[in-house]
Amino acid sequence: MTATLGEVIAALDARYAPALAEGWDAVGLVCGDPADPVERVVFAVDPVAEVVDEALEAGAQLVVTHHPLFLTAVHGVPADDPKGRVVHRLVRAGAALFVAHTNADRAADVGVNDALAAAVGLVAARPLEPVAPGSRQGLGRVGRVAGEPTLREFAERVARVLPATAGGVRVAGDLGRPVRTAAVCGGSGGSLWEAATAAGADVLLTSDLKHHVVSERQQSTGAALCDVAHFASEWPWLPVAAETLSGDLDGRVEVLVSSRRTDPWTALVEQERS
Repeated sequence: MTATLGEVIAALDARYAPALAEGWDAVGLVCGDPADPVERVVFAVDPVAEVVDEALEAGAQLVVTHHPLFLTAVHGVPADDPKGRVVHRLVRAGAALFVAHTNADRAADVGVNDALAAAVGLVAARPLEPVAPGSRQGLGRVGRVAGEPTLREFAERVARVLPATAGGVRVAGDLGRPVRTAAVCGGSGGSLWEAATAAGADVLLTSDLKHHVVSERQQSTGAALCDVAHFASEWPWLPVAAETLSGDLDGRVEVLVSSRRTDPWTALVEQERS
């Protein structure tokens, strides 16, 4: 049994409603014919050449990524341009590309933030910034932390459950501080620190934190900070989304999760400390 691309898109849109996306975002179908059959789908964080290689080698007819291929206006997709090359290779292979980005961040239960919250052991997690009062949809998640670890132990847990990256897990705060409540935000979530602190979080786990932001936070009371690679914070969504799509389509498509680590940082050189 197979499904059409249109049926797969309908199932994805039902879980990750396009209306939840930011106005600046670029979600949905990038290339592909909704009438084409789909037997195999690959889920990945980034629409990059390595992921296309993997998908085509696996015989997939659809790649679903979290990050958009095009976030700014383009006037052409020539094959000698890296992004244009992605489109050309997919089209030539009869494969499609679909994006679920900030709509997947805000989605309830099977979105990016619920997946990250579950991965690091949050209990009864709820949105930090709900779409509406009492809604399960919204940015970030906050919840109790299973086991009530110290900040060091929480960071060690994060390091174990997320994909290993060159940058590892960076921490700002007292490593002996008890962590009873934690907040998470997949991707760049530094702007949620105030909301995390107001929600009683002992730590905010997110990505892309800037020096001055962290320095200012350390000088005030509130949530400690854990910073991980952007890619790593969003990766836990992939198996959740894949399993959800398979169930929603009654197993009519095979779902795969990309094994490519597409974090752009490739190495870390440790420095001796005096």
